Amino acid sequence: AEHAHRCEMVREKYKYVIPFRELRIQDVPKVGGKNASLGEMVAGLAEAGVSVPDGFATTADAYWHFLHANEGLLEDMRNLLEGAEGAKLHRNVREFEERGKKLRQMVRAAKVPQDLVDEIKDMYAELTKLAGMDEDSEGAYVAVRSSATAEDLPNASFAGQQDSFLHVHGVKELIERWVDCCASLFTARAITYRHDMGFDHMAVALSVGVQIMVRSDTGSSGVMFTLDPESGFKDVVLVQGIYGLGENIVQGRVGPDEFLVHKPTLKQGFKPLVRKQCGPKEMRMVYNAEKRTLVNLSVPDRERRRLSVTDEEVLLLARWGMQIEEHYGNKPMDIEWAKDGDTGNLYIVQARPETIHSRSDINVYRQYTRKKEQKIPIEVLAEGIAVGNNIGYGAVRVIESPKQIDQFQPGEILVTSITDPAWDPILKDAGAIITERGGRTSHAAIVAREMGIPAIVGAEGARKSLSDGMEITVSCCEGDRGKIYKGRVDFSVVEIDVRTLKETKTKIMLNIARPDKALAAASLPCDGVGLCRMEFVFADHIGIHPLALTRFGLMPKDVQLKINKMMEGHGPYQQPQDFFVDMLAQGVGTLVAAFYPRPVILRMSDLKTNEYAQLVGGSLFEPKEENPMIGWRGASRYYHKDYKEGFMLEVEAVKKIREEFGLTNLKVMIPFCRTPEEGKKVIDTMAEAGLKRGDGLELYVMAEIPSNIWMAEEFSEHFDGFSIGSNDLTQLTLGIDRDAERIYPLFDECNKAVKDSCALLIQKAHAHDPPRKVGICGQAPSDHPDFAAFLVEQGIDTISLNTDAVVSTKQSIIEKEAALGI
Repeated sequence: AEHAHRCEMVREKYKYVIPFRELRIQDVPKVGGKNASLGEMVAGLAEAGVSVPDGFATTADAYWHFLHANEGLLEDMRNLLEGAEGAKLHRNVREFEERGKKLRQMVRAAKVPQDLVDEIKDMYAELTKLAGMDEDSEGAYVAVRSSATAEDLPNASFAGQQDSFLHVHGVKELIERWVDCCASLFTARAITYRHDMGFDHMAVALSVGVQIMVRSDTGSSGVMFTLDPESGFKDVVLVQGIYGLGENIVQGRVGPDEFLVHKPTLKQGFKPLVRKQCGPKEMRMVYNAEKRTLVNLSVPDRERRRLSVTDEEVLLLARWGMQIEEHYGNKPMDIEWAKDGDTGNLYIVQARPETIHSRSDINVYRQYTRKKEQKIPIEVLAEGIAVGNNIGYGAVRVIESPKQIDQFQPGEILVTSITDPAWDPILKDAGAIITERGGRTSHAAIVAREMGIPAIVGAEGARKSLSDGMEITVSCCEGDRGKIYKGRVDFSVVEIDVRTLKETKTKIMLNIARPDKALAAASLPCDGVGLCRMEFVFADHIGIHPLALTRFGLMPKDVQLKINKMMEGHGPYQQPQDFFVDMLAQGVGTLVAAFYPRPVILRMSDLKTNEYAQLVGGSLFEPKEENPMIGWRGASRYYHKDYKEGFMLEVEAVKKIREEFGLTNLKVMIPFCRTPEEGKKVIDTMAEAGLKRGDGLELYVMAEIPSNIWMAEEFSEHFDGFSIGSNDLTQLTLGIDRDAERIYPLFDECNKAVKDSCALLIQKAHAHDPPRKVGICGQAPSDHPDFAAFLVEQGIDTISLNTDAVVSTKQSIIEKEAALGI
């Protein structure tokens, strides 16, 4: 009632303008979603500490008043729009574009009524005072943003289709940009959207927001999603940032920095910045005061290698994102932010509901798997950033400019440098989209998500590798990196409705190593992760031998140079080993966050000496062994004087995940532990670094050596449970080197000796006081459903499976448990 009264007072004075502070979300029909949302945040979140620059909006009535004041304009516009519809229907792209251009020219040539000019001028003067500027000055610098709306279509989404203008200064320029915003209702993209959605062009109006300008041209800016925009995983905030004004990131012209924050533990007061990735940030858009224009400048290499915002700023933005999401009824949000380079202050400049994953069915999981047998050899032609998790097949069409889009045929795979709204008339007909530039928030990525089209952006060199007519496969289902294959590569696809699968007494866990697949895999019907392989993060995220970092000063100059190059874009770090701890914590932490609060069992490093030697600097520390498979590996390294300091870095990373990120669902597992005494040494070594079993931390041991089976009672005194490694257990039980080709046919996890060993371990562990848990993380249950059924019969607690085996194996376990009456 109070809000309605204030609004009434404002409207008694002004017919066509409303301050943000008087707007609420229910005003969407009058001022569009963008302006209504800004008003909602200014009024509802300021007291909570969320900073939003103030401003005002012109209403839909102002737009209609403008058009009606110019006699004959509406009729001429209708005639042109009818012609544009016909051109679109007959795929006459040039005529369609030409009619849109004439419509915009007509709007720009129209005269703005004086009463509307006066109201805008008055409100701009108030905004100038609010910005702390002298009344006699030319006026505040403002952003002028379009916000399309419709009285009878309040749920329509027109985001990103109309123009916005930055660093607008003075009444004259403000009125000119206001008219330009109105004209942008008739860009190709805007007309296409209304046509495709069945909207009457003349039922859609335009509101314009005028907002105090944040000097992000001297600072940084970016976007933020309160979910993962690729997988739809809702427990993270994704923050992206660049230098300068946000236009570059919205248009996808530069590659941004990327940060991932875990929402549940951030809410608990922890600092769960689980991923930091430095983007190229090639250009910075700034305001040239002398020429009163925006210009793009190249960013020096040294600045490009630095992150655009600090860790604390990312965490603050993530908190704001969560507050905004909660304010909007826990709807996932798409948010734009800016950092003022002059003051260092952060601001939220836009927020709208995320519309892709919020409409999807979270109970349905689609799983693509590349088939092992292919009709053609696998050849990767190019790679880039995957958008979505889909597959596309088709013939290539390389197009350099939107002026050539009439060459494009429906179903072809569009390949170009970068897209913008001028490409919209053909994008929805594409079999897939490939651009050489752009990131996850580029125009091509946004449209691809909206349309459900596979897309790969930032695919450098794609236009050279691909040519017209070439048949290719576009794969976005293999992690963060999208792959472009020559020819048609066969994939199988399974759609899983997790609601159809019953719960099992035997816990179903995952074997997973790649953090980039974790957010999508988290939606699988599972109880957590039974095996998280640390060595993948070693090799893929770090690539440096830990001792080459702890003893950096002793390294040869060429190794030091290589390490420094690999650390660029991270940190800054006080000492080189901090890089190792940080990167390991991020890689593993992303995976642990994806499954929180379900348990994730991390196996500490289990590289062999020959594999360690391949890491940068590794050959200086590793012995040459005849048989590394049964050499200096696993537990025997951790307390040894020649590696202990490296293991201490692993422990520090685990502590960071549990204590700084707050991810206490992380459990630790020790591999290749030959004796209980060795296990005790490892536990004591971990305690030296402050990581103690029993302080809320469960500690497991791999059961992959016969001694683990025969001495299970003794191991149970030191560990909370066992996880069977069926590959090594089979190898050491049958005396078979699994890498030896001639005797490999004898390698059989289902051999009676192996199965009896598993059964004996389960019996001994469960008989211990207190009982110890037993799981299996080896390959056998994924490859052999009968083996999984045997383990269920023996009463195993958990079975860990590869992601592609979860559904089929879980179904067979449901049937086995029913037969056993469990």
